[in-house]
Amino acid sequence: MTGDAEALHIAAPPVIARLATQMQSIRLQVQSGLDRMSELIVWTYDWVPEGPRGFVRDIRLRWACEEAGFGYSVRTVPFNDRGADHLARQPFGQVPFLSDGELEIFESGAGLLHLARKSEKLMPRDPVGEAQTLQWAIAALNSIEMVTVPWWFLEVTGAEDNHLTGWLESRLDHMESVLKEREWLAADRFTVADLLMADVLRVARVRSFGDRTATESYVTRITERPSFKKAHADQMAHFAAADKIRS
Repeated sequence: MTGDAEALHIAAPPVIARLATQMQSIRLQVQSGLDRMSELIVWTYDWVPEGPRGFVRDIRLRWACEEAGFGYSVRTVPFNDRGADHLARQPFGQVPFLSDGELEIFESGAGLLHLARKSEKLMPRDPVGEAQTLQWAIAALNSIEMVTVPWWFLEVTGAEDNHLTGWLESRLDHMESVLKEREWLAADRFTVADLLMADVLRVARVRSFGDRTATESYVTRITERPSFKKAHADQMAHFAAADKIRS
C-alpha cells in the first residue's frame, strides 16, 4: 500500500463518521421543518357559559402546543347548534378535536399523545421514558378523571348522597402518596403526563377536597408554567370575545 493510499485508508472512518453526523443533522432539520409546516388546528366551541371557561379541554391541546413550540390556530364549531359537520369530526358533539394536515383526531387525550409523538419536549424518545409517560397519561384519564368527573357532577347538581366520595378519596390518596416521592410523574422531568394529570387535578372542587399538600404543591407548580398561563389566558380571551359578538 502506498503512503497516500494508506493515509486515505486511515482517514476514512473519521470522514464517514462526520458524514453520518451531518446526514443526521440534515434529517433532523428537515423533520423540524416539516413539523413547522404542518398546519395544526385546535377546534373548540365558538362560545360557552362562564362556568366551564378556563377548563374547556381545548386548553390541553393549546397548552401542549405552547410547551412544544408548535405553531397552531384555533377554529370553532357552534356550541348551540352541533350539526352534522361537527358530529362527523367528533361523534359525541364535544370538543376539542385536532387537525394536523390531513389527519384529524378527536378526544383530548388522543390529541395530546399525537402531539407528544411530534415533540421530545412532551414525551421522551427512549423506551423507558416513553412507557412511563404513556402509563401516567392514561392513568390521568382512566384512574383519576374517570372518578373526578362523575363525583364533581353529583356535587354541583346537589346530590344528597354522593356515593362516589369514598372512591374519589381513595384515588386522590394514592396520588398523594405518589407525589410525595417524586417531582414529576415520568422520566424525571415535565412531560405530557404532568400536563394531563395537573389539568385533571386542578378542578376547584377536586383540588379543595381533603388536605393533600404534595398534590397541591404539584398542581401549583405545573400550572405556574408560562405555557399553561398563556393557554389559559388565550382560552378566556376567546370566550370573552365571543360574549361581545353575542351581545
